[in-house]
This record gives sequence, C-alpha cells and structure tokens, in this order.
Amino acid sequence: MGIAVKKIPAGSAAGPGAPSIRINSMDAGEMAALVSREMVTAMKAHDPERTGTLRLILTALKNRSIEKREPLTPAESEQALASMIKQRRDSIEQFTKGNRPELAAKEVAEITVIEEFLPKALDEAGLATLVNDAIAELTASLGHKPTQKEMGAAMKAVQARLQAAGTRADGRAVSDLVKKALAG
Repeated sequence: MGIAVKKIPAGSAAGPGAPSIRINSMDAGEMAALVSREMVTAMKAHDPERTGTLRLILTALKNRSIEKREPLTPAESEQALASMIKQRRDSIEQFTKGNRPELAAKEVAEITVIEEFLPKALDEAGLATLVNDAIAELTASLGHKPTQKEMGAAMKAVQARLQAAGTRADGRAVSDLVKKALAG
C-alpha cells in the first residue's frame, strides 16, 4: 500500500517545524520511516521536545510490533498512536488537577506532534452529523428508533462510518453524542 499525501503549508495548523504532509494512509513500515526522517530533521533543528516525542512514537510502534510478533497493519499503527494521545489527555487532566500547568503544556505539545501522523480528526459538527446519519440508518434497519439498550449497535454503526470515511474521533465524544441522540 502506498502513501497518500496532501501538501499543506509548512508550519500551518500542525505548528512550526511540522512536516508539510498530511498522512491519509500508509503501512506501519512507511509510518516508522516517516517518523525516523522527521526525527532526523528535528535533531538537525535542535528541537529536543519534538525529537523526544518522535522517539516515543517510534518506540511505541516498535513495542506494539514486538508484542504482536509481526509487522503492524496501518490500523494497528493508528491505534497505537491514538492510545498515546489518550494517555496524554489523561495526564493533562491529572496535571491540571495537581496544579502543574508546565507538565500539562508539555503533554499538549506531545499530542500536537503525535496527531501529525494520524488521519484528521472530525470536528464536533461533523461528528454530530455522522452520528445522526448512523442513527437514522439504524432506525431504518430496526424499524424503530434505537433505545439506550441498543447503544452498542449505535456505537458500532458510528465507528463503521468513521472508519469508512478514513477519519477518527475521540471515543468519549462519540459516546456522549450517541447517548444524547438516543435520549432525545
């Protein structure tokens, strides 16, 4: 599988020093190679924070591959990076509660670097539209509006639509929107 890239201006939404490409799909070996190239660039730019985060990404991909005992699929690579983001969001929450804003800021910077290697996340409005469409489709197939007891089926339908669209969304946000749609 080849890489599908889209040129974006260097230093735009991803921040200064960010790669000027957007990853749509690639296999794990290509992702590791891209992260390695970005790490060399960060080292040459004397950017220790970015270099450290890129090293963490490479380590996470390698560890996941070792656990599996075979190369990762693109979905597994994305899952590994998504779990890294989730860990950092949990850390941000804890650091904020513990009155450690400098550590929370470091975690935010790491999330920004990690997100460069993931497909674009849906915004709130796009996610709400996707959830409503999935619930409407589920209503048509069931013959009645799904209830809270059928939340699992609704979540499965939303996740399938997210995967088909090649986008991602925070699981907690998806769950909240599905609960709201089923309740209202």
